[in-house]
Amino acid sequence: MIDSTTHIRVARPSRDLAAAERFYADGLGLTVLWRSTERAPGEHDLLMVGPSGGGWHFELTHDPEHPIEPAPTVDDLFVVYLGAPVDEALVRHLEDAGGTRVPAHNPYWDEYGVTVADPDGYRLVLCVRDWSS
Repeated sequence: MIDSTTHIRVARPSRDLAAAERFYADGLGLTVLWRSTERAPGEHDLLMVGPSGGGWHFELTHDPEHPIEPAPTVDDLFVVYLGAPVDEALVRHLEDAGGTRVPAHNPYWDEYGVTVADPDGYRLVLCVRDWSS
């Protein structure tokens, strides 16, 4: 049965796992939970990041033999609910790690947070609200 303790994995392609790691681990502060870049025929390179001990992780994949070009839209969002004001130092840190601050497609996210595009063009939203708001 799916409930609040069910573990979640969200996966998507990346064109550059090293750039993704700089953004999500060094920039955002997520932990590298697992990494595989050893070439084995038919297998993808993987980067898994998330909070240590968390019930979810974010998996980025790259298949050097048959690369998939990421195709983000303005509504492909990875939202982190901070429950506090967005620290501008964190936004600068994300920019230094390869991100680009962008206006949100939905004005709700500009009102309640900051949107930063990752190196593949997918959008991270740092939301000032908490999950229950």
